[in-house]
Amino acid sequence: MIIVTGGAGFIGSAVVWGLNARGREDILIVDRLGQGEKWRNLVGLRYAEFMHAGRFPEALAQGGFDTQEIEAVIHMGACSSTTERDADYLMHNNFAYTRALAEYCLAREIRFIYASSAATYGNGEHGYGDDAATSRRLRPLNIYGYSKQAFDLYALARGWDRRMVGLKFFNVFGPNEYHKGDMQSVVYKAWQALRAGEAFRLFRSHRADFADGEQKRDFVWIKDVVRVILFFLDNRNTQGIYNVGSGRAASFNELLRALFGALHMEKQIEYIDMPEHLRARYQYFTEADITRLRNAGYTAPFTPLDEAITEYAREYLGGEAYLCNREC
Repeated sequence: MIIVTGGAGFIGSAVVWGLNARGREDILIVDRLGQGEKWRNLVGLRYAEFMHAGRFPEALAQGGFDTQEIEAVIHMGACSSTTERDADYLMHNNFAYTRALAEYCLAREIRFIYASSAATYGNGEHGYGDDAATSRRLRPLNIYGYSKQAFDLYALARGWDRRMVGLKFFNVFGPNEYHKGDMQSVVYKAWQALRAGEAFRLFRSHRADFADGEQKRDFVWIKDVVRVILFFLDNRNTQGIYNVGSGRAASFNELLRALFGALHMEKQIEYIDMPEHLRARYQYFTEADITRLRNAGYTAPFTPLDEAITEYAREYLGGEAYLCNREC
């Protein structure tokens, strides 16, 4: 059995999709569905059981699983909102919950793969290397990034990084993200605006060294992310904390040009002032250093940005924007 926490969410449901493509259905999905539309990500997926995330730690503690049957725990469940202000909530969900699962898995030699974040890099003053020395110098700009950094540092301090895998996701986009509200990708938000006949709004730059819309991110296609996760599932002797990005930064203007091109539309961008409360915590540039990922043996190419956006726009956004609309 493979356990996927956050298995109804964006990345988690895509992991289940990837496992299904391999013929795996012996999957326990752990998540909270609430009153939103996240449940739609489960439509068409094949899995053995669903468990509410609130019950999962108790079930582990009470011996509710035959640990000999658990092949791996892929822990994608967390609060992923970079604007969440409740520090106690974030530390419970992103630090304490992850620590409890890690302790359980390590004590039983169960493969453990967890989601960290590029938000740990702060404003990038120490670069984007995923080595341990760099990780210890990082200064996140928001409590979300800190909650992820806290567990990375906890794992490094105990040598856990030599016994499991952490993945620092950069700006992931693709089908199954429609439920994420303000955390939806720029691609998805722009498509929604264009569908409504509106220009898409980008933040003006408030730094002299960046023109409006030339702020850059490492945008990475969800299917590439799934391939990386499954690589670490297959290669059980490969451990550590790794960046998961394309390795190439692209501006928001470039991203939107690719979207307009895929949709055969004219450029429709409006630049607006960034809210004051975001300016001190805004990342102007991110780019994953994927040297260690390559050295670990992951050799698959990352999908070029324009190709990924074209696939997203033409194959998914024209209908229900989730993976199983076409492929499950």
